Amino acid sequence: MVEGIYQADYWISRFIIQRGMGFIYLLAFLVAFHQFRPLVGENGLLPAPEFLKRTTFKEFPGIFQWHYSDSFFGWIAASGLFLSLLALFGVSDSWPVWLTMLHWFLLWALYLSIVNAGQIFYGFGWESLLLEAGFYAIFLGPLHYNAPVVVIFLLRWLLFRVEFGAGLIKMRGDRCWRNLTCLKYHHETQPLPNPLSRFFHNLPNSIHTFETLSNYVVQLGVVWLLFAPQPVASYAAALIVLSQGYLIISGNYAWLNWLTLLLAFSGFSDGFFQQFVHLSLPTELVSPVWFQGLTAVLTLAVIYLSMHPIKNMISPSQRMNASFNNLHLVNTYGAFGSVTKERREIVVEGTTDDHIDENTVWKTYEFKGKPTDPSRRPPQVAPYHLRLDWQMWFAAMKDIRSSPWFIRLVLKLLENHQPVVKLLKNNPFEKEPPKFIRAGLYIYRFTTPEEKRESGRWWHRHYQYEYMPPQSLHDLKGINF
Repeated sequence: MVEGIYQADYWISRFIIQRGMGFIYLLAFLVAFHQFRPLVGENGLLPAPEFLKRTTFKEFPGIFQWHYSDSFFGWIAASGLFLSLLALFGVSDSWPVWLTMLHWFLLWALYLSIVNAGQIFYGFGWESLLLEAGFYAIFLGPLHYNAPVVVIFLLRWLLFRVEFGAGLIKMRGDRCWRNLTCLKYHHETQPLPNPLSRFFHNLPNSIHTFETLSNYVVQLGVVWLLFAPQPVASYAAALIVLSQGYLIISGNYAWLNWLTLLLAFSGFSDGFFQQFVHLSLPTELVSPVWFQGLTAVLTLAVIYLSMHPIKNMISPSQRMNASFNNLHLVNTYGAFGSVTKERREIVVEGTTDDHIDENTVWKTYEFKGKPTDPSRRPPQVAPYHLRLDWQMWFAAMKDIRSSPWFIRLVLKLLENHQPVVKLLKNNPFEKEPPKFIRAGLYIYRFTTPEEKRESGRWWHRHYQYEYMPPQSLHDLKGINF
């Protein structure tokens, strides 16, 4: 048994990673199919055609630099969904290796095109993470090939940068990370809390301190063991899987933690798995010299491109989620270097009244993932990604002038523009569009157990100030965006 533990074959890990990548790609293209056009389509909040006219292929490479239309985008997203299903179910594993690699390359290239046209709505770190992991997946080979160990280690190097970069940005960022108090706030103030976030927020401060310390142990210590011999690397990977699982159950972070957890499977050897489940693995595997040479070239390229991320990680002015090339390869990662201490929420309301006075009846727009109604339980949406809801979280921390897309959102709501309205949970004006829309900024906090028993509410909120005064269609029609 000990001898089996030390085996350094990765057929099972490669199988899990490829199927998992197919699932993540499927989610990403599904989100794009439903949300890209209302957000950045021809008539979206930040129209891609206008952006693409101002940029070049060299700056933002992708197929849309040659042509963009909403109908063409629909075909691209549908193609991505189809290719993702093939990856999820392993259909391409029986193909010749060149066709398998082309399949994974097309997935990467199509999603790169979407990200590079998506502007701030695609400016999240997990977009680059998916693209970098997806590029390495091109070189994992079909299942009748030996799993290339060098590519497995490139995936570990990616995982290391995700975890270690996140640990460093916390140490250098908000003081509350250093005094171990950030998680007193973060479960409550994270972008999109989930059904268990309130439970975690109301845990004793001693547990929050332990959460933070455990986070440091994994992100700054355990990750180094990914490069140790087996079985040490497998045990390190197991701890990373547990830590990512904890993040998954405590919040909605799109597919960030799901993909990071998936990358951790690069640390598990076949021998480690065989301790728990005996699997009959294929014995006649091939590894052509030309394929080995190709993975060696990839490794050399990654080593060269790693200079910028390494410099960034050791720099006192470390940048979070920075890409050093427009192909989003060999990036630097990190999240929540700063933690907000109070939850600010923009509440959008409309009215069909012709005139505004103290008797005006205002109806509230509900978003799918972010808090609005204090009585509503936070939903579980991850690994699905609600892009508009995330940007609303960012907008609440800035002046309205920093989010010009928000004015477009209000304009679309005044027009009852269905593609945009469908991004919301409800439309209180289905029969007649509103005459005016306003927005107020509120401070939200989770209710205590006692308050929850008395009121049934998940949140307590109080009004701060007017984020946007009432606006009509006439007020906004003349704005030059």
